[in-house]
Amino acid sequence: MAAYEVEVATGDMKEAGTWDNVYVTLFGAAGQSERTELDNYGPNFNRGTVSGTQFCACAFISTLGKLLLVKVEKDPFLVRKDDEWYCSKIVVTTPEGEVLLFPCYRWISREELVELRGGRAMKVFEDDHPLLVDHRRNEMMQRKSFYQYVFIWAVQRPEYSLKGFSGEMSMCLFVTLFTRLFDDVGLHGYIYESAFEALMAVCCLILYLVFPLLSFTSSPISGLELKIKGLLGSAEKWKNIDDMKKIFWFRSTTMSEYVAEHWKEDDFYGFQFLNGVNPSVIKRCSELSQNFPVTEEMVKPFLEEGTSLQNEMKKGNIFIYDQKKMDGIPARLYDGETLRVTGGLCLFYLNPENKLMPIAIQLHQQPSEENPIFLPSDLETDWLLAKMFIENADSMDHQAVHHLMNTHFLIEVYTVATLRCLPVIHPIYKLLFPHFRYTLSVNTSGRDSLFGPEGALSIVCSLGHAGLMELMRRSHSEVTYSSLCLPENIAARGLESIPNFYYRDDGLKLWDIISSFVGAVVENYYPSDSDVHKDTELQDWISEIFTHGFLGNKASGFPSSFHTVKDVTKFITLVIFTSTAQHAAVNNGQFDYYSWPPNVSILLHKRPPTTKGQSSMTTILETLPNVGETAGLIAMARLLSEKYDDVVPFGTYPEERFDEPALKQMIKEFQAELSFLTEEIAARNSQLEIPYTYLIPNQMENSITI
Repeated sequence: MAAYEVEVATGDMKEAGTWDNVYVTLFGAAGQSERTELDNYGPNFNRGTVSGTQFCACAFISTLGKLLLVKVEKDPFLVRKDDEWYCSKIVVTTPEGEVLLFPCYRWISREELVELRGGRAMKVFEDDHPLLVDHRRNEMMQRKSFYQYVFIWAVQRPEYSLKGFSGEMSMCLFVTLFTRLFDDVGLHGYIYESAFEALMAVCCLILYLVFPLLSFTSSPISGLELKIKGLLGSAEKWKNIDDMKKIFWFRSTTMSEYVAEHWKEDDFYGFQFLNGVNPSVIKRCSELSQNFPVTEEMVKPFLEEGTSLQNEMKKGNIFIYDQKKMDGIPARLYDGETLRVTGGLCLFYLNPENKLMPIAIQLHQQPSEENPIFLPSDLETDWLLAKMFIENADSMDHQAVHHLMNTHFLIEVYTVATLRCLPVIHPIYKLLFPHFRYTLSVNTSGRDSLFGPEGALSIVCSLGHAGLMELMRRSHSEVTYSSLCLPENIAARGLESIPNFYYRDDGLKLWDIISSFVGAVVENYYPSDSDVHKDTELQDWISEIFTHGFLGNKASGFPSSFHTVKDVTKFITLVIFTSTAQHAAVNNGQFDYYSWPPNVSILLHKRPPTTKGQSSMTTILETLPNVGETAGLIAMARLLSEKYDDVVPFGTYPEERFDEPALKQMIKEFQAELSFLTEEIAARNSQLEIPYTYLIPNQMENSITI
């Protein structure tokens, strides 16, 4: 009679254990075992423990043959509320001594049945046993019924108008309909409690800001409320810029303090367009458009002596920020009046000291007498206001497009397509899924509370919800495959050689490291291009992403199918880079740069200046958010940049999903490359006045969690 040893690991997290009875059935090519309870002397399945037991197969079966599946069931032990159990993995040792890994990494409810695949990752055309073929088919049918895409296009398809998303929007990536939420994607209260509470704190803070008479008693806000109680809800205007520093006892960083001291300086203003939270917007300028009539005489005082604007453009030293997609987007009402948002232009000059300096700003697209070109030689407060309105527009573009749309929502599309098209045994599922941890959860929680019509972001920015949605609609129509792939993005913007561009330097190194790792994994499972063609699940995966994420737009350049191993490697590199490095670049510095509203404010009250010489510091204070709004914006910036107790650093992969020694070695080599880059960046940063820290590998997360 054959004996099998089964070890079951329980997750090391809050409430991971269970009092319920756990049963296991083994399925092999030659038969199945009896349904056997896993039981040891003493407590079983406690948090962070491994429970093992010996049991025998059915008496009439001498061997189960090749082990194919493990079925896990959980039955009530006591009459009590349903307790969920987090099973990390099951390891089975066969009578022949073969050790097989069956990854689980999900919560299992009472009376729930879970079937696990084990051994090496398998593609669809490699499954030849009827049991495995049926299991694979049933898994994907179930997942496709649980996860569905929903287009938000209210005019044409009103039946899909969900709460919080009733305006026109052509992008399914804003709302994905989950008829059920799988626990293996991190949608569970125990493991996501801290992040969920932080998100709720954001909402409570902003609601308290806008409706100060409301009473909030929930625990997430209590600690913060006590600290800033005297500021939130106040409609008083700031009387002095330096008074804003009173909020910093609430929290500050070295970088946020630097920003508060240097926000007026032009070289620091230019630095932020390279290394701030939105480093993907400027490009090299070789010719000025007719709607931005900057003359030689205007900018000559700000160029190197003896040169000209035309010469500097030829040398590649002139750069432009053009926010034309903001032009004409209606802003929201504030105290009965419509706010104004500028779709402006800003010209930069890379001076001989390698500093990127703003030299001309036009706040609207069409030149006119009421749309002057502001210059550094203008009245100081005129120039400061012009820079503030450019940053105001850029901050909304950053939040709505480069942060939410191009990281959170795109990764949501990739995640849902993975759940719908790739079974857990698929090599690409195993490779990608650690980078999807918690993303659906934070997107689901924040879609209404942060981004909906009454969400925190919508009610504190100048555009408002409808304006943000229109901005995203316009931006999505311009998204291309190459614009999201960092090497091509940098080349297209002509920024390959601009100095002191640390986002580019660190980002390209990370891209190469990720690409090398992904290439090794992909080539291990797809030795030839014909293997890529034969994998119908992989082809369905990229087809769904192309159709639902990019609306089948062939002009975008996104692949609708894979033809080569290189095609697969490039796209998966993009997915991992987006969920780790790109999100870190646009997310982790929010408190550093947004906690000082004179530097960047997503909300400005007064209209942009239309004439020169009429402003003062009082004008700036009246333009900036009031005391209560400032406190709320700083609190939101803090919470959106927060770290949590169960952070998984980039490249660590605590979940053991791959059983093959070759893959484990690839992961070790990948981690070694990331460690080397961490040391390299640290050495460089030690020599910089303003260290760039957002793409340090060991300070980045493995997925989007906030």
